Amino acid sequence: MIRYVPLVFSNLRRRPLRTAFTLGSIIVAFLMFGVLGAMTRAFSAGAELAGADRLLVVHKVSLVQPLPESYRQRIRQVDGVRRVSAATWFGGVYQDDSNQLPTFPVDDETYLEIYPEYVVSPEGRLRWLADRRGAIVGRPLAEEFGWKVGDTIPLRSNIWRQPDGSDTWELNVSAIYDVPEVGGDPRNILMHHSYFEESRGRGKGLVSWYVVQVADPVAAPRIAREIDAQFANSPFETETSTEKAFAQGFVNQVGNIGAIMTYVVSAVFFTMLLVTANTMAQSVRERTAELGVLKTLGFTGGLVTLLVLAESILITAIGGVLGMLGAYFTIEAAAGLVRQYLPVWELPPDAWLRSAGMILAMGLAAGLVPAWHALRLPIVKALRAT
Repeated sequence: MIRYVPLVFSNLRRRPLRTAFTLGSIIVAFLMFGVLGAMTRAFSAGAELAGADRLLVVHKVSLVQPLPESYRQRIRQVDGVRRVSAATWFGGVYQDDSNQLPTFPVDDETYLEIYPEYVVSPEGRLRWLADRRGAIVGRPLAEEFGWKVGDTIPLRSNIWRQPDGSDTWELNVSAIYDVPEVGGDPRNILMHHSYFEESRGRGKGLVSWYVVQVADPVAAPRIAREIDAQFANSPFETETSTEKAFAQGFVNQVGNIGAIMTYVVSAVFFTMLLVTANTMAQSVRERTAELGVLKTLGFTGGLVTLLVLAESILITAIGGVLGMLGAYFTIEAAAGLVRQYLPVWELPPDAWLRSAGMILAMGLAAGLVPAWHALRLPIVKALRAT
């Protein structure tokens, strides 16, 4: 079949404008497929990476409602609880409002023990523990802003104020953390809860949520029920769920992202299938006489059919590859802006494999009817079309 490749390319060059429009439609379809795939992965990554042995305890009314620090000891006493840590949403802003950095006042070491995916060197951990204003910074943030260990960074909070009315906390970069290739959020800042508690002007004695590490993930539902039962009918009732369920529920507030993306991509590809099939049908109709000549020269019906299918797959493959490359570069170009809100922003690892399957399926589907017509075309009838 290699020797027939120039023939296939020559057929595509027969109507350059029509081929260009068809290619453009296919490129747009695969561009949308790649970008929407990155969006789906970004929204669902939190649920996929959530620890099976972690529970989140939040206020029953809303996540923005705080919980008393006194709950920590009562939660720790529940049978099956291994560790308990608290975190608070700080709302960090660096330099200007476009740099929204997820910053969390957390317990000293317990938080890092519950989240082992935050990889901090022993020296860095010691520096952090020794400095009440110390902060642990994700490597992508450090590289983006040029921070290094020992630097002092002023972070503003759009929520909290100090007693003198200032909204700025000065933090010292004590360590830079890494995360595994799959797991953890690489763009967080962790500061000491004790420093935050001492220096904020309101909300003392309150935290945003608790993270509970359980000894046995199988017992997580039972532990969640017991935690909530302790605080039932109190001024601060709780709602406890697994970290994965919490992350998925947070995503579901936006909507069923996966279903939305699937519907959009399906509609686009169905339209592109019709466009490509129409292009191939017109091309075969225009070459009816040529097909008859090929059969007269000894080309079998099966070979003519394969040539038509090869043309359909080739135009789909060219458009698909260009579209996926466009999606990759688009995703990378937007990474600087998007990753501060969606840390996992990348082309899904299986996107290329899935796109290859879609190229093959779409090419075969678009060329099937024209190829069948070419196979069944009698030589005499084809030659009369000249």
